[in-house]
Amino acid sequence: MKVLAGSLILLFVFFAGTAQAQQTRGGNVSPTLFGSVTQGTPTSGVIPLSISDAIDRALKYNLGVIVSEQESQVSRASRLRALSDLLPKVSAGVTETVQQTNLAAFGFGGFPGTPPVVGPFSVFDARARYSHSVFDFRLLHDFRAAAEKLHASNYSQQDVRELVVFIATNLYLETVAGSTRVEAARAQLNTAQAVYDRATNLKDSGIAAGIDVLRAQVQLQAQRQRVLAMENELAKQKLNLARSIGLPQGQEFTQTDRFATAPPVLPKLEEALTTALDARPDYRRASALIRSAEEARKSAIGRSMPSLQVNADYGDIGRNPAFSHGTMTLQGTVSIPIYNGGRTRAELLESEAVLEQRRVEAANLRDRIEFEIRTANLDIQSAAEQVRVAQAAMDLAKQQLLQAQDRFAAGVATSLEIVQGQEAIVTADENYISGLYSLNLAQAALARAVGSAEKTIKTSFGGK
Repeated sequence: MKVLAGSLILLFVFFAGTAQAQQTRGGNVSPTLFGSVTQGTPTSGVIPLSISDAIDRALKYNLGVIVSEQESQVSRASRLRALSDLLPKVSAGVTETVQQTNLAAFGFGGFPGTPPVVGPFSVFDARARYSHSVFDFRLLHDFRAAAEKLHASNYSQQDVRELVVFIATNLYLETVAGSTRVEAARAQLNTAQAVYDRATNLKDSGIAAGIDVLRAQVQLQAQRQRVLAMENELAKQKLNLARSIGLPQGQEFTQTDRFATAPPVLPKLEEALTTALDARPDYRRASALIRSAEEARKSAIGRSMPSLQVNADYGDIGRNPAFSHGTMTLQGTVSIPIYNGGRTRAELLESEAVLEQRRVEAANLRDRIEFEIRTANLDIQSAAEQVRVAQAAMDLAKQQLLQAQDRFAAGVATSLEIVQGQEAIVTADENYISGLYSLNLAQAALARAVGSAEKTIKTSFGGK
């Protein structure tokens, strides 16, 4: 179907634009964005579901959101691990050693007055130990790189939320379009039934021929088949929506929101691009990854710089706690790298390559954002014009059908004109529904393109 093709194209455009945000999961859009963790069991009856409810549920139960939250936790753990390398380490322990030594085994046997075996004797040691890397530029920049990766992970999580909002909106709009098609098909079925009844009565009165009745009956059966197909398609669309927002698969629901029909207001390209670069989490993620790569490069350079390590301990040692004495050690170590087999050079080359890669990815993403905004603007303008034309065509098709029915009732035309009028109504309805769906989806795509999907879609598309 034309509307399905348009939906797939829009989804491809915006998913392709966010491929960088998914690189940690293989460079492709994760299928988890279309799954969820189902909550609860189906209830009896039909529950109302608004677009705001669908988005709220998606942000709670969509599998992509849940997985991204756990990935942020992993990045947070990596930052804490890097921080722990910079912080002091303190430990304490108590040891009790009982030992017997054979001096002869060490070459001390055979001395006059010295037994070959000493012991058993015991040594008690209770001690606290302290260690700290006071100056280590490599560890410092490793921590800063990990902190920027955490920021990137948080931005990636926000970007997943934006994608989930867009996906939930698209699936909701698909069900609205499906419901509208079912309503239109049922209305056309009622019209076909009325035409068939009218043709039968006219034939019985001797006004209409048998072929007119047969033609009306064929059209009636075609409309019944169309209603069945539309109802089945709607049922599958509802399953897709429920699957992505965590509704039980058997839960019956009805959409309370319809298509937004207000005239679209398009922002200026420069303003939209500036807003997008400030708000889009995937672009902010790309900037954070650049900063992380810069810190990784500094870390590689830091491997060739001196470092200062402090170690200390204090404790009691003796034969037992009653016969012991305090001892302590304080040690400062300055390590000066002289030659490490070229490891510093290798890490520097690697970090510079990663840094350049992050920079070109960010530049490409900026161009992609502008492309998405321009594409969404074009789609909105085109869809708005299509809706206007489809509305006019639908009015004309209704007039055509009405005149065909009057001519048939007057006996000056056959039912063929009515069938043609019915087909014109079907085409006009489909074009109008497809235009409204494309217009609403393009507006949602624009909200996604400027990075405000989560903030604006619920209020913008909550029309009744």
